[in-house]
Amino acid sequence: MRAPLVVKRAFSEPLLLLAAFGSILLATTTLVALTMYASSIADAGVRRTMETASYRQTATTVSAPVTAETFPRFDAAVRDAFARAYTPPPAITTSFRSDSYVMPGQEDRKRPELLRFGSYDGFDRHANLISGAWPRPGRRPVEAAISLPAASATGFEAGREFTVRGRLDPRPVRVRITGVFQLDDPSGDRWAGEQLLSRGVERGEFTTYGPLMVARETFVARFATSVNATWTVEPDLREVTPEQLRPIADGIAGIGERLKAAGCGPCVAAGDLPRMLAQLDTASLVARSTMLIPVLQLLLLAGYALMLTARLLADHRRMEVALLRSRGAGTGRLAALAGGEALLVALPCAVAAPFLGPPLLALVSALPWVRASGVRLEPSADLGSFLVSSGVAVAAAVLLALPALAGARRTYVEEQSARGRGGGRGLVERAGADLALLVVAGLAIWQLQHYGAPVTATTAGGLGIDPLIISGPALALLTGGMLGLRLVPRISKAAARLTARRPALAPALGAWQVSRRPLTYAGPALLLTMAIAIGLVSMATAATWRASQLDQARHQAGADLRLSGPSEGPELGALGRGTAFTALPGVTAASPAFRGQSEVSGEIATLLALDAGKLGELFHLRPDLSAQPVAELSRGLAGSRAGRLELPGRPATLTLRAEVDAELPLRLVLTDGLGVWRDVSLGVLRPGANRMEVDLRALAGRTGKITYPVALRGLVAGTVEDTATLRLTGLSADGHEVAPPALSMTVRGDRPATAAFAPSSTPGPLPVVLTADLAASLRLGVGQEGRASIDRRIMPVKVVGVVESMPTTSAGQPAVLADWETLQASELAAGQLPRPATEWWLATGDGSGDGSAATDALEKHPEWDVSAVDQRELAARLMDDPLASGLQGALMLGFAAALVFAVLGFLVNAVVAARERTAEFAILRALGVSARQVFGMLAVEQTFVIGLSLVAGTALAAVVGVLVVPHVVLTGQAAAATPDVRLDIPWAATGAMLVLVAGVLLAIVAGLARSLRGQGHGLREEQ
Repeated sequence: MRAPLVVKRAFSEPLLLLAAFGSILLATTTLVALTMYASSIADAGVRRTMETASYRQTATTVSAPVTAETFPRFDAAVRDAFARAYTPPPAITTSFRSDSYVMPGQEDRKRPELLRFGSYDGFDRHANLISGAWPRPGRRPVEAAISLPAASATGFEAGREFTVRGRLDPRPVRVRITGVFQLDDPSGDRWAGEQLLSRGVERGEFTTYGPLMVARETFVARFATSVNATWTVEPDLREVTPEQLRPIADGIAGIGERLKAAGCGPCVAAGDLPRMLAQLDTASLVARSTMLIPVLQLLLLAGYALMLTARLLADHRRMEVALLRSRGAGTGRLAALAGGEALLVALPCAVAAPFLGPPLLALVSALPWVRASGVRLEPSADLGSFLVSSGVAVAAAVLLALPALAGARRTYVEEQSARGRGGGRGLVERAGADLALLVVAGLAIWQLQHYGAPVTATTAGGLGIDPLIISGPALALLTGGMLGLRLVPRISKAAARLTARRPALAPALGAWQVSRRPLTYAGPALLLTMAIAIGLVSMATAATWRASQLDQARHQAGADLRLSGPSEGPELGALGRGTAFTALPGVTAASPAFRGQSEVSGEIATLLALDAGKLGELFHLRPDLSAQPVAELSRGLAGSRAGRLELPGRPATLTLRAEVDAELPLRLVLTDGLGVWRDVSLGVLRPGANRMEVDLRALAGRTGKITYPVALRGLVAGTVEDTATLRLTGLSADGHEVAPPALSMTVRGDRPATAAFAPSSTPGPLPVVLTADLAASLRLGVGQEGRASIDRRIMPVKVVGVVESMPTTSAGQPAVLADWETLQASELAAGQLPRPATEWWLATGDGSGDGSAATDALEKHPEWDVSAVDQRELAARLMDDPLASGLQGALMLGFAAALVFAVLGFLVNAVVAARERTAEFAILRALGVSARQVFGMLAVEQTFVIGLSLVAGTALAAVVGVLVVPHVVLTGQAAAATPDVRLDIPWAATGAMLVLVAGVLLAIVAGLARSLRGQGHGLREEQ
C-alpha cells in the first residue's frame, strides 16, 4: 500500500512537486549535456590542432656525421626506430650538407669565397624550376641545381661548367649547373635552419654561396666525407585522440636512446613534437577542467534551488507530518514516504536526461563561435551519460528528502509551538560558516591566480584537476551571496523605518513584512543573487574571451595585413613587390619591413624595422603595453638618414664608370620610391677604367613595375688582397648623363668600405624601442643612450620607448624595433649590405583589419610567392579553436540554466508565499484595506527581493569577474594569452539582461496579484 500512498501524497502538492521535477530535470539534462560537450570539444580540439599543426611542431629530426660506408647502416636504424614509434610509419626525408669548396678561380686567394653542396629527398616538391632541369644521379660531370639568390650572387647560370676543390678534400670536382630554382616558401619552418639555402649567401669570416643541390646518390658517393646528414620525420597525426597524446610523446622522447641501442651512436634526435603533444594533452585536460567551472556553479545553484523547494514543501507539510506522527507513524515510515516521493520525482529525470542532452547540444552547435569552429556535436546516450544523470538524480532526491526527515521527529504540539515569527539570523550566519567559506574561496581563487589554470601537478609527477581551484568561482559566488544576506535584515529595517514616516500604507506594510521575517525572503534573494551573478560572470567571460582573441590577433598580425616571403622572385623582383602590394584593393598605407632573429648583446631577439612615419597607421600596439603612445614612438624612432642621389625620370638602365688601381668586388646600393633598399653586384672591377651596366627593369621581375624615383645610396666594396682605390668618373641613366658626385673610396684588406652618393645627416645613436626584459638586460631606460651589439656589430643606441611585448612576437620574446630608413643608413655607413624587405606591412580599409579584398587578390597570384597574415582571418581562426572556444558553449548552457533556475525558484517561492498568506490578505481586506493597497504591499515585498538580488548579483559578478575571469581565459594550448587578458564586462548587454530578468520577475508578481484579485472577494466574505 506504500506506493499508492506515496503517489497520492505527491499529487496532493502538484505545484511544489512539479517545481522540484523541473529543477531536477533541468539540472540532470544540463549536466549530462555539459559532460557530453566537454568530451566532444576535447576530441575536436585535438583533431583540429593536429590538422593545422605546422611543420616545425610535428617534424622530428635526427642528425649524425656520416660517410659513404656508415650512412646505409644509420639510415636503416633511423627508419626502423620511427616505424616502431608511429602507426602508420611516417614519411622520412634525408638531407645533407657538404664541406666547403673554393669558388672557381679563387684557389690562390688567402681568403677565398666558398661553395657548398647539398641534397634533399624530394626537393622538387618544395621548389620550382626557373630554368633548366633537376640534376640526375650518376652523371659526369656532377649535375647540380642552384637557388635564384645564389645564382644572382655568383653569376652561375644553367649550362655553366666549372671545377672546384674542397678545403678538406683536395680531389677536383667537375660540376655542371643544370637548373636554377626558387624555394616555394623560403621563410617557412622547413628551412628555418637552412639560411644558406633560403638566402643563397652567408657572410661571416668567409663568404659562402650555395648550396648546389645534387641527387642523393651523387652526394653519398662523392661528398659524404664525414659530413652531416639529417633525417626529417613527418608523421600523420590527424587521427590522434586525447588518450594517445601522452604515450606518443613519451615514445618520441625516448627515440634517441633507442637509436643508440640500435647502433647509431652519434645520432642526435631533436624536435618539438614531444613538447607539443604534452602541451596539447595539458590543453585538453585544462579545457575539460575549465568547463567544470560552470558545471560546479550550476550544481551549486541547482542544489540550492532544490533545497529551497524542499524547504517550502517541508514547511507546508509540517503539521501534516506532526499529525501522522501523533497517529503512530514512526520515523522509518515517514522517511520512506519522503524518500519514495523524492525518488518518484527524480528517477524519471535520470532516465530522460541522457536523451534530452543531445538535442540541447544541437542548440549549442547553433551558436556562431561553435558552428564556426567546425565542431559537430553529435553525441548519443551512453553508459557514462546514464551514470551522470543517475548520480545527479539520486543526489537531488536526497536533497529533496532531507528537510522532511529533519522535521520527522517533532510532535504536533512541538510544531504548534515552533510556528511564529522567524529569527533575524540564519543558522549559517550564526555559526559563522559564511566567513569560513570566504576563507576557503579566497584560498581557491589565490591558487587559480597563482597556477594560471585549474590543473596542478600530482604526487605521481603528472597533471590532474585540482578540485579546490575548480570550485573557487562557485564558492566565491556562494560566499558573496551568503555575505550579502547579512544585509537583508539591516536594509529591511532601514526601509521599514523610512516608509513608516510616509502616509502611504502599502510601502509601509511591505517593508514591515520583510523586516519582521527577513529569513523568509533571504532564500529567494540568495537564489536570485547567485543566478544573476552566474549569468553576468558567464557574459563577462564570453566577452573577455572574444576581446582577448581580437587582442591576440592584432598582436600576432602586427598590422591589418602582413605579407612575407622571399625579398625577390622571378615574377616580382625586389623593386617590383612593393608596387604590386600597394596596388592591392583597400590598401591605404604600406611599409617595407625587416623581421628576423638577431643577436642583441648575447640574447636572441627579434629585430623589427618599419617606416617610423607609418607606425600610426600600421602598428597595432595595445595602449596599455607601452607608456608612450604610438605617435610618440613614431616621432622618436626617426634618426639620421642616408644621403640619396635621385635619378631623373623613369630610367630603365643605369651606367656607371669608375677607375680602380687593383681588383675590387663592388656592389651598388639603391632604393625605389617606396623606400625599398637593394644591392646590385657590379662584378669585380679590373685595374684601370671600368664600365658597369645595371638593368633596373630586371630588379622589378618579369611582371613587376618599379615605383619611381630611383635613388642611388652608395657603393659597398668587398674584400681585397692588399689595398684598392676607386674613383667614380661617370654616371648616366638611359644614356643621359647625370652629374656624378665626387665619389671615391680606399679599401684595405678585409675591412668593409663604403662610399655615399650624397652627404648624410649627422650620424647619431640608433633610436630603438625595446621590450621591457631586453631593456632591463641592457640596463637602459626611456631616453637613455648606451651601446649594444646587434648581429655582432657594436653600435650606439638610444631607447625612445619600452613595451611589455612587441607585436608579432610571443610572450617573453626579447625584441627591438627600429626605423627602416635609419637602420639601413646605419648598415650602409658600416659597410654592410642593406637588409632585405622580408615583409610588407599594410593598412587596409578604415583600419578595421578587414583585408579580405586584398587577400582575395593575392590568391589570384600564386606566382608572387607570398604568405599573408590577415588580422581578420587570424582572429577568426583563433575564435574557431575548439579548445579555446569550448568554454563559451559551456558558459552559455550554464547561463541559460541559471536564468531558468532563477525564474523557476522565484515563481515557486512567490506563489507559495502568497498562497500561505491568503487568509492574511482577506483579513486586511476585511479591515478596510483596499485591493490596490494589498497588492501594492505584495509588490513592495517582491520588488525588494528582486531589486536587492539584481544589485547584489551585479556587484558580486563584478568582484568575481575581476578575481577569476582573466585567469580562466587561456589560449587553445592552455597557455597565458599574449598580450595579457583584460576583463571586459559588456555593460550594455548586462543592463539589457537585468532589465529583461526584472521584467520577467515583475510580470510574475503582476500575474500573481491578478490571480489573488480573483480570489480576494470570496476569501474576505469567508473570513
